[in-house]
Amino acid sequence: MPPPSKALLKEELVRVLAADLAVRERAYQASREAATHQEAKPENDKDTRALEQSYLARGEALRLEEQRAALADVQAMALQALGESGPVCLGALVATTQDGREDGQETLFWIVQHGGGARLQGGAVLVVTPKSPLGRALLGSRAGDECEVLLAGKARIVRILSVS
Repeated sequence: MPPPSKALLKEELVRVLAADLAVRERAYQASREAATHQEAKPENDKDTRALEQSYLARGEALRLEEQRAALADVQAMALQALGESGPVCLGALVATTQDGREDGQETLFWIVQHGGGARLQGGAVLVVTPKSPLGRALLGSRAGDECEVLLAGKARIVRILSVS
């Protein structure tokens, strides 16, 4: 079976990140309203509700900005075709198998800067970032290589079948 189109994967990842952004925007608005609500005003010098709500609102604002930047990065991401013999790099779609999986099933990972953990194409493709242990282990490897990585608390050998 041929690997999925990176253009379709990118479109789907943009939709996932945009949906996450909408959730973050609602969370920020709710925390901001809670921080400025009449009931958040301190009743005495020991009452820190408003202060705590303002910290929460600030944290949500920072997460919102990070999500906006992630969405913009993915939207601007250039898609490139990689040769079968090339190393795993950003934008690579990597077919692997793992020791310890009884089914011996192939797993497709897409190495991109943001959206780690997202499952695309009905769960057939898992997004992995270079910051993750698996992403770090895969980067620079080539088809036919094996790399050891700690997944779910267990050391696993991941075999790279193809890079595209």
